[in-house]
Amino acid sequence: MTKKQYAFYPGCSSQKGASAANYITSFGVICDKLDIQLNEIPDWNCCAASIGYAEGGELPRIVMGARNLALSDQHLPGQDIVSGCPACWLANREATERLQHSSSLMAEANEALKEVSLNLRTDFNTKSRHFTEVLIEDIGYAGMKAPVIKPLDGVKIAGYVGCQANRPYGIAGESFENPQYLDKMIETCGAEAVPYDQKVTCCGGALAFSEPEKAQALIRNIVESAYDHGADLIVTPCPLCQANVEIYQSEINKKKGTKFNMPVVYYTQLLNVAYGGSIKEAGLDGQLIRAEKLEKIAGK
Repeated sequence: MTKKQYAFYPGCSSQKGASAANYITSFGVICDKLDIQLNEIPDWNCCAASIGYAEGGELPRIVMGARNLALSDQHLPGQDIVSGCPACWLANREATERLQHSSSLMAEANEALKEVSLNLRTDFNTKSRHFTEVLIEDIGYAGMKAPVIKPLDGVKIAGYVGCQANRPYGIAGESFENPQYLDKMIETCGAEAVPYDQKVTCCGGALAFSEPEKAQALIRNIVESAYDHGADLIVTPCPLCQANVEIYQSEINKKKGTKFNMPVVYYTQLLNVAYGGSIKEAGLDGQLIRAEKLEKIAGK
């Protein structure tokens, strides 16, 4: 079968030794089973999401995105740009849509790109997409279910979408208040999606450093709700959400006397294990809080 081809933007957090390295590891088995080929954009740079937080200005942010778009258009023409990280997806999609709809901004971006001998075609028609969009829109839930050989029977999971994967764009056709796609993915893997009232709340994001008390209060709500609804683990599509909600549980335990030990994994890790992937292939060996129920299934 011919593989579906996509230009792949990995993002900074996916690099070796970075916080979401295990996330990208978990893509391997999924892409193999679903005949997806992710072609990394050569010499890609940061998506500029961090510049947005630091008030670096509009043009520098858009130009950084434009450089990735130009490289993708040059080396992987006609292929949609796919990101695993919602922050990268938002940055790439904003750059794509604003450049496609503003000739003046396109001219300014191309003037800057001259400095690195690049040019973005004014008629480029690339789409910037999140990997969940590829799975839902191009593969479909039935297609995702077909390769399942190790259903996640008996595992109860809270689907935590977070902010950036939900607004301003979100997944087409989904409710902003109660998106269902993570629940459907969980059920596709044979697990039980528990009702979850923290599905689209913020994890604190960048506040984890600047205002840790506020961020940790938000994280505590997310974790407590998962426990209250009987979840064995939390699943998310966002590297920042995954890192925040997993890492700071121990800090909250020290400060508040709680005993949180809730695994926080990616949707791709669920699919990976359900497709027969090993603990290593699913990136489960990269968790701070081990997802023992998933590891047990992966080890069968």
